[in-house]
Amino acid sequence: MAGKKDVVAVIAAYNEEKYIADVIKNASRFLDIIIVVNDGSKDSTSAIARRNGAIVIDHIINLGKGAAIRTGCDYALGIGAQKIILIDADGQHDPKDIPKFIESLKDNDITFGYRTFNKKMPLVFRLGNTAITQTARILFHVSLNDTQCGYRAFKADAYKKVRWQASDYSMESEMIANVGKARLKYTQIPVETIYAEKYKGTTIFDGMKIMMNMIFWRLRR
Repeated sequence: MAGKKDVVAVIAAYNEEKYIADVIKNASRFLDIIIVVNDGSKDSTSAIARRNGAIVIDHIINLGKGAAIRTGCDYALGIGAQKIILIDADGQHDPKDIPKFIESLKDNDITFGYRTFNKKMPLVFRLGNTAITQTARILFHVSLNDTQCGYRAFKADAYKKVRWQASDYSMESEMIANVGKARLKYTQIPVETIYAEKYKGTTIFDGMKIMMNMIFWRLRR
């Protein structure tokens, strides 16, 4: 794939020793550089990631998904990345979609993956995601099918404009708020998603916090 060294994957990982090796191996079929931010894991995530060829940055303590991805993206810019792809560490995202993300960035600043909502997706995720998606459309005029899918890609210049402050799962919604503020050109593509851990990800309380933060971001702007 042309320009492989210009495209970097950033993976935030917390206690993902079960999945991280396969994620890295599969992503390596499409990318030369994979950055794993080990967010204070208590298992062998860091060692396994290194053993499988990833650049590993270790957070001594768990700082949260938003902080970990921010660390990885900042590092990616420092080594000259032109495009950054965000992939979850738990095997939810199929790396075979990476070429679609890269291709979509030819004409866009940022690309959002979206999942097909079906019975495999936990009901609480579907309801919460729908509410957050509608709120993003109203407050920030960014129309997406799925605001909480973490599979995303953006150009380096776009990252500088969407860089978030949130340290937790709110980062995905803050990124959308910043896309609206900066009026970046965006698109969305369907991605395959595997739910290996039924209750993993944002909780009801996370969703409530995200909604409150979105209102705050709107008022602040």
